[in-house]
Amino acid sequence: MNDNFQPHPIDPIALTRQLCEIESTTYNEGAVGDFLADFLARRGWAVEKTPVEQPQESVDGGPRWNVYAGVAGQMPDLVFSTHMDTVPPYIPFREDDDFMYGRGVSDAKGIIAAQVAASEVLRDAGFPVGLLFVSGEERDSAGARAANLVPRGNRFLINGEPTDNRLALASKGALRATLKCTGVMAHSAYPELGDSAVHKLVEVLGRLLALQLPVDKDAGPSTLNIGQIQGGHAPNVIADKAEAQVLVRLVGDSAPVRAAIIEAAAGLAEVAFTLDLAFVRLRAIPGLPTMVAKFATDIPMLTNWGEPLLLGPGSIHVAHTPQEKLAKQELRDSVDLYVKVAKQLLA
Repeated sequence: MNDNFQPHPIDPIALTRQLCEIESTTYNEGAVGDFLADFLARRGWAVEKTPVEQPQESVDGGPRWNVYAGVAGQMPDLVFSTHMDTVPPYIPFREDDDFMYGRGVSDAKGIIAAQVAASEVLRDAGFPVGLLFVSGEERDSAGARAANLVPRGNRFLINGEPTDNRLALASKGALRATLKCTGVMAHSAYPELGDSAVHKLVEVLGRLLALQLPVDKDAGPSTLNIGQIQGGHAPNVIADKAEAQVLVRLVGDSAPVRAAIIEAAAGLAEVAFTLDLAFVRLRAIPGLPTMVAKFATDIPMLTNWGEPLLLGPGSIHVAHTPQEKLAKQELRDSVDLYVKVAKQLLA
């Protein structure tokens, strides 16, 4: 970076607005990655874009990236990180005097803006910091997996998710399972001639809902959600295929939950586990408020990026909903909070 380069301080609200005006639902992160890479380079950061592979179902989605920014020739002690993708559907940005609204304002484009603003304060004060923004967190953590292959030697990672500006003491893991049932198609007037895949699936899902899942004294219970069900052809046709997507929020090792799901499906459905993110415990910092994150993050996939902390503005209760919003003052406060936490860690 040129020693004479002195960019104006970042307005995190204006940057959030710019980021949210770029649609970047998962698999479609290329444009927002390009914007961030260019924005950071113009502000004197040494920027690298690393390709993140598209999955088979989105091979036509175009290029997408992870974006890393650091000080040229310097190894960071601390890296701020969050994700560039959002859940669908895209909701246009709007604002009033107190709040910003729209897809990504809290999860996690406001967090990107706060982390960039905080990093520039720290960089200008001589602290060795970096920024890592990844693709794919909302689906399969593909960007975090790719980033974990190229760590930067930092001691600390501050991962950003909506925690109401409180440090998370723990973050639940996530186990995603696909259940597939097969049967024999027949006329519904003669069920004895067929074998209903839907009926099998209903039985399996009933068993899953009755499971006694693990409980942690600090993080609370594991929870199970049946998020998607597909199958059959018509009410008067015995279904030959049926499928469900299930997600368990973990508070411990996934192995016993995997075993329970396999046992519940035995003889009725094939089970494939498509995502397994570990439950993690995190450090507290004296004097800062805390919480337990009931959601999963990229942290389990970024094990080579230093000791993790989880912190960010916004409420998870409005993330992934049509009412997603973020208070402007909370965003401003988060910049100061990120600076404070980083200085305490690096003191």
